[in-house]
Parts: sequence; structure tokens; C-alpha cells
Amino acid sequence: MAQTTTMTVRLSGALSEFVASNVDENGSYENISEYVRDLIRRDKERREQEAFDRLKAELTQAFAAPESTYGALTAADVIARNRD
Repeated sequence: MAQTTTMTVRLSGALSEFVASNVDENGSYENISEYVRDLIRRDKERREQEAFDRLKAELTQAFAAPESTYGALTAADVIARNRD
């Protein structure tokens, strides 16, 4: 089973008001935890999409290059090059 972590976040002023406007009867979320989980999921998806887009662009460029420019790479080379 997945581990649950409890975190405390302090917000004030405009940030606090913005969160409050998105929670409860007036907002899209029932509680702050639901809102924060959704923000984290969206950020995770965004980062995964960015990584996919970088890989896709690199592959597109590689496939467009003449074969004479190809060079041998190990799996370790590829992994090291694509780390964030």
C-alpha cells in the first residue's frame, strides 16, 4: 500500500484567498487537500509531457539527420543525457 505523508503549508494574503476561492461551496474542490493533490498531479503530468516532448523532438531531429551522422551510444549514455 502507498505511503501517506502529512504536510503543513502556510499561506497568507493573496495566496490564501486564492486557495479559499477554489475550495468549498464556491470552488471546484471540497477541501484544500483535494485541491493540492490535484495541483501536484497536474504538475507531475506536465513534467512527464515535457520529457516526452523533448524526447519526441530529439527523435524527430535524429531521424531527419543523414545516416553518416549517426554514432553508437550505450543505454547508459542515453539515460545520462536525458536526466533532468
